[in-house]
Amino acid sequence: MTTPASTVSTLLPPLRIGPHTIDTPVVLAPMAGVTNKAFRTLCREHGAGLYVAEMVTSRALVERHPATLRIVTFDEGEHPRSAQVYGVDPATVAGAVRILAAEGLADHVDLNFGCPVPKVTKRGGGGALPWKRELFTRIVAGAVEAGGAYGVPVTVKTRKGIDDDHLTYLDAGLIAEREGAAAVALHARTVEQHYSGTADWAAIATLKETVRSIPVLGNGDIWSAEDAVRMIEVTGADGVVVGRGCQGRPWLFADLAAAFAGSDARIRPGLREVADTIYRHGELQVDYWEDEGKGMRDLRKHMAWYLKGYAVGGEARSQLALVSTLAELRERLDALDLDQPYPGEGAEGPRGRSGTPKTAHLPYGWLDSRELTAEHRQQLVEAELSVSGG
Repeated sequence: MTTPASTVSTLLPPLRIGPHTIDTPVVLAPMAGVTNKAFRTLCREHGAGLYVAEMVTSRALVERHPATLRIVTFDEGEHPRSAQVYGVDPATVAGAVRILAAEGLADHVDLNFGCPVPKVTKRGGGGALPWKRELFTRIVAGAVEAGGAYGVPVTVKTRKGIDDDHLTYLDAGLIAEREGAAAVALHARTVEQHYSGTADWAAIATLKETVRSIPVLGNGDIWSAEDAVRMIEVTGADGVVVGRGCQGRPWLFADLAAAFAGSDARIRPGLREVADTIYRHGELQVDYWEDEGKGMRDLRKHMAWYLKGYAVGGEARSQLALVSTLAELRERLDALDLDQPYPGEGAEGPRGRSGTPKTAHLPYGWLDSRELTAEHRQQLVEAELSVSGG
């Protein structure tokens, strides 16, 4: 169900990422195990924006691991095709970007400097890496050069810093701007916060005031189109990045497109519409995996997100979380009370677990200096090799 529309002025102009124009300045954040081609297609069918594939490691891409190459496959209708790369070695990251660009695998590459997961940060990667300014600079510069040779823009995604005493986002933004990145996005939490607490939108505003020549995008706590509008009003950002807020709600992109076009039209689906969306997602999963069983297994994680707020009993939820064929999926969806209207607040708000703050897992002595020691250089070489499984 869609609420009535009334049109006002457009909120923001289109977003420019190098040669690409994104009419609705909204980016789907890459989420491991979520933003595969099937989910991106579903989101694109509902709205507009830039949809980024799941993160791949630079080493695995350079070594052409089949699972990694599957991640950077795109639907014919995807444009720009957007990939995200993670790595800790400048040469390997540049090599990965060069493969994506030279072989026509992607039209845009995002660099991940925001991941807070311990297995990444304890190796000096993700949100821990910008603390080492020289290393961060070399990675960004090398990636921009590699992509630029083929007209492929490179952007940077980062966090505020490691913790409140070790902030890096302003340095990272200025370095990214200086080295030729096409845009910088800030998840306004620290690594220590993980996904807990409240995103510090004031930091996005400060970054926007600091970085003047390229777009600054804001990320964190966007659960609705209204949240996105508030973020733009509060921060002056050039666009928004949406992650967990669209889990189980691909129609959020329709809401965002309407909001950024100045319309108050919103999608408020009853359970029948949700069920149809789940089934469509299932079809796309089977097509992506080329295997019905794999497609259904990958869909299961989405069920709780889709059904949030709707009156669906525990047994029905359990059965939906065990589907193995499209026929089973259709049968179990049809058994629900599909005449339920949109439940309102119960279907809104955060998806999944926010967790609690966690001490950042870092290489020993990482915070002692912003320069790399010989020991840390060796640790980074070992870290790059250890993630080659993709």
